[in-house]
Amino acid sequence: MAMSLDPGPRHYNPLGTVHGGVHATLLDSVMGCAVHTLLPPGVSYTTLELKVNYVRAIDEDTGPVTARGSVIHLGGRIATGEGRLETGAGDLVAHATTTCMILRPRPA
Repeated sequence: MAMSLDPGPRHYNPLGTVHGGVHATLLDSVMGCAVHTLLPPGVSYTTLELKVNYVRAIDEDTGPVTARGSVIHLGGRIATGEGRLETGAGDLVAHATTTCMILRPRPA
């Protein structure tokens, strides 16, 4: 699963770089969507835990960045995943892990 973003001033924090919440949102989205692709119809998920490690700042001069997420473990109630956010040149910007709760419909 992958998603890209072209960072710009609209994403900046008061320090003049892209706000860490943007990194976290991209990583949470790609990891969650990776989990979602493995679930049967009618089953959903929610993020229980998100851990992000920030490696370098980005700004509009960085150019597009891409987040990629994958599933580490898919169980009956819990899934875990990992993600990487990289520049177009392949430089690591941030990496993350997630724990998701699998939400299955209750039997009627």
